[in-house]
Amino acid sequence: MTNQDFAIAIMAAGKGTRLKSKRPKVLHEIGGRALLLHVIATARTIVPAEQIYCIIGHEAEQVKAAITHTGVSFVLQADQRGTGHALQMLKADFGLSGKTPPENLLVLSGDVPLIRPETIAAVRDAHLREQAAMTILTAVPADPHGYGRVLRVSEDAPEVLAIVEQKSLTPEQLGAREINSGIYCFNTRALFSKLDTLDTNNAHGEFYLTDVAAMLVAEGRRVIAVKAESVNEVLGANTIAEMMHLDAAMRLQNAHRLMSEGVTIFRPETCVIDSEVTVSPDTIIEPYVQLLGATRIGSDCRIRSYSVIQNSTLGDGVTVRNGSILDSAQVADKAILGPYCHLRPESNIGEGAHIGNFVETKKVTIGKGSKANHLNYLGDAVIGSGVNVGAGAITCNYDGVNKHRTTIGDNVFVGSDSTLVAPIAIADGSYIAAGSCITEDVPSGALALGRARQITKPGWVARKKAAPESNQS
Repeated sequence: MTNQDFAIAIMAAGKGTRLKSKRPKVLHEIGGRALLLHVIATARTIVPAEQIYCIIGHEAEQVKAAITHTGVSFVLQADQRGTGHALQMLKADFGLSGKTPPENLLVLSGDVPLIRPETIAAVRDAHLREQAAMTILTAVPADPHGYGRVLRVSEDAPEVLAIVEQKSLTPEQLGAREINSGIYCFNTRALFSKLDTLDTNNAHGEFYLTDVAAMLVAEGRRVIAVKAESVNEVLGANTIAEMMHLDAAMRLQNAHRLMSEGVTIFRPETCVIDSEVTVSPDTIIEPYVQLLGATRIGSDCRIRSYSVIQNSTLGDGVTVRNGSILDSAQVADKAILGPYCHLRPESNIGEGAHIGNFVETKKVTIGKGSKANHLNYLGDAVIGSGVNVGAGAITCNYDGVNKHRTTIGDNVFVGSDSTLVAPIAIADGSYIAAGSCITEDVPSGALALGRARQITKPGWVARKKAAPESNQS
């Protein structure tokens, strides 16, 4: 078998009326990314992106814009008239483009995000092994009510007689518990030969792809079923509540994946971990941590409770203390962050640096071993190694129109409550006296003071209290 033998069609045209949302159903997010992006990522483990066809319809341009970076192809189903109609549009697209259809076609649902690559591969392999015209992925939920049932020739046989919708089940068939997942593999020629014969003689007036199964069986073609290992992986979501059930399942799955790779996660059910997150072995994640987006965390780190880390990269041996927020930050080995620090985008924290209580950074580079431990704002700055930034010291980077840079050399001491008014450069080894407002460059090894002289008036308090009130009658 070559890759050219297979293509994948993803049904992504539906509106999702029951979600009661203006956003297209397949663009609702679980596990940190859109439902459809999860399905595409899985499909790309089977075939290259150019052999994946997303059938889009409702808010087609919005859906296309959200996933065009994946490199998949698009087929428009302008009028959503059922699953059979979707594949009629795909067939027509092959005809118009002059492309040769693949020998086999896998059909996935864009709102079934937990489907695993191993499961799709099992459907593909069974389809080829059994030389089937159609292969149906099935599952056996605790409560099959509402789902179409798959009726086999016998309990142990792979062959299928028909797919019967819930409303059409006879009393004898109500006990059937094996459901149709809506995921199929077809011999493309067999499928395309039946699409134009589908009718809309059903309750919804739509073209049903499930009718193809009965047509192929009637012709004596081989239709088989393959059971999924887990019911969860074939479940879709028709309501927000159902979607959040899938989100919880996916995030717990992500946590178990990390734990299987040597990461310790206390109370994993309390953590929010996106699908793209990677964490190296021997890192410890405490309860109520959120790891979001494309976050990368090294080994031997400790991420303490209530921290939120998004699209950030942490080296080895980093400690993130309670309640810290990192967004698109880069943190080198053995840095210590927090508690309650806020690293905003383009924060680059050097090896062994300390960023402490209620310190906010943005577009800043902080060198090896430097410390800013209390109540600082450091923005648009380059800070060298071995720098000590005292409590309450800030960089004033914005003049109301433009942002300006502060440059601080190595081994500088910035006293508490200092204000550094950019643009400004403070050279190596210099000292800034506490409480100073610094507006001019400071040369190497100098002490800079920028504060008003203190005035003390002995006895003033007693005289104030003894003086009659000026407005007293």
